[in-house]
Amino acid sequence: MVKIELPVIALNLKTYPQATGEKAVALAKICEKVANEYSVSVIVAPQIADIYRVSQAVEIPVFSQHLDAGDPGRFTGHALGETLVENGAAGTLLNHSENRMQLADIEDSVRKAEKLGLYTIVCTNNPIVSVAAASLNPSAVAVEPPELIGTGISVSQTQPEVITDSVDMIRAVNQDVAILCGAGISTGTDVETAIKLGSQGVLLASAVAKSDKPEEVLRGLVEPISK
Repeated sequence: MVKIELPVIALNLKTYPQATGEKAVALAKICEKVANEYSVSVIVAPQIADIYRVSQAVEIPVFSQHLDAGDPGRFTGHALGETLVENGAAGTLLNHSENRMQLADIEDSVRKAEKLGLYTIVCTNNPIVSVAAASLNPSAVAVEPPELIGTGISVSQTQPEVITDSVDMIRAVNQDVAILCGAGISTGTDVETAIKLGSQGVLLASAVAKSDKPEEVLRGLVEPISK
């Protein structure tokens, strides 16, 4: 399994037109450049259709936006782990608010990813769900209040208790899982505050993926946590 140094910036490219195809490659190259210059871990998660082209262009970890637990064969339309690995994925997001999963399905996907050596980031929406996810022993849990996603209103600034409560409750059941936060993260101050509250990284999307100046924005995000 790929080793992710903490703290980490995980960038979800979603299905934004600014982050599709060759534009996804260009964004990933920016992420790699900034990650190397600041010695900060940066993950990029393009659309599944773009994983191969992005993974061929950069050496930073490229994640899938989803993984299904089925085996190769009769799973038309599913994102199978074996295929993700073959196309260069180092890990996967699971249970994003835009692609919710049942708890049993999350567990199956985490176990499948584990067998394939894929790093898993399970997205959650509150401290209670975060505890349930952490009990499945993924690589990381990323708590994201869905009402703040894409708003530019940071969870670390407006709902700090979501982070602190999640950290306290998760650590009661799992001492090893990485804890990330997301939703509205858009500035270095947001990142710095999230780390001070106990997060070990952030998951974000639109602040970089939709920006006219993504490199400038990303630099601002990583500067507070640069080594």
